[in-house]
Amino acid sequence: MKRKFLLIGFITLFMLVLAACGGEKESEQDPSLDKDESRETAQTKQELTEENGTRTIEYLGESYTVPEKVERIVVTGAMEAMEDMVVLDVHPVGAIAVGGKFPELYASVTDKAESIGEKIKPNFEKIVELAPDVILGSTKFPEEVHGKLEKIAPTILVSHISTDWENNLNLLAELTGKQADAEKILSTYKADIEAAKATLIEKLKGQKVAAIRMRGGQAYVYPKEVFFNPVLYGELGLEVPNEVSKAKSQEAISVEQLADMNPDYVFIQFSADENADAPNALEDFKKNPIVQNITAFKNDQVFVNVVDPLMEGGPAYSRIKFLESVQQYLLK
Repeated sequence: MKRKFLLIGFITLFMLVLAACGGEKESEQDPSLDKDESRETAQTKQELTEENGTRTIEYLGESYTVPEKVERIVVTGAMEAMEDMVVLDVHPVGAIAVGGKFPELYASVTDKAESIGEKIKPNFEKIVELAPDVILGSTKFPEEVHGKLEKIAPTILVSHISTDWENNLNLLAELTGKQADAEKILSTYKADIEAAKATLIEKLKGQKVAAIRMRGGQAYVYPKEVFFNPVLYGELGLEVPNEVSKAKSQEAISVEQLADMNPDYVFIQFSADENADAPNALEDFKKNPIVQNITAFKNDQVFVNVVDPLMEGGPAYSRIKFLESVQQYLLK
């Protein structure tokens, strides 16, 4: 009889332990990742690390420990990284959607990717499901988002500053073993810049070239180190308009201010996604009597969307495509 009671007690204790373990596992698998990552995800990461080993890479003065072999990359927030993937032919397993779909701009590399949410709204649960080796986020992310991503996989915040474009390209190349490809892309681009510079500086001496982006129905200019300006003013050496020199960030420019600048050539980027509430803004802008008296508009030297309007301007892909367009339109 005593043995029977002992057996019943043992079974009861065993069932309580199982119930406690089950409750613990349920709480750990919170998709919001506000708590510790799930036991299953942690175990998977540990197994992959033990199998593949790790290595340390340097990026913008910081050290990052990543798997020896990086095959599964998720990109969230970092549009710059998406452009670098296009030029290096790197195919992520998870990528940014815009308006619920992948932009045509990235079509060549999103053939095997799944959406992990919008640009500034990552779907953490989906990212966990994809089990990435590395996550490429954005330096625009708040610390809270960065912390959640770090719980899933090694996370590198890719710089959104245009002057870091070479570092960004080399980062992706080092992660994926495509250093030779990156070196070739950079050397070719720099040679093309020098060839174009020699001709353009002479032809456009004393003339002004401006790049404008329309968002929410408003025209904006950027500092000389941002958008396509580094190509125009930094690499090609064209004259920097005062309105651009004074800009501290993305700054709205009125038609009167643009008239004061009076550029001889204007490149305008207009995306329907960025002007959903003002779809006719560009046409209304061009019809404005003040705008029609600006030299570029009078001489029909205004070029709209010479590259995909979603291009960031700073990354290698933006620079390569924009340089091609500058040569096409300014060397007529």
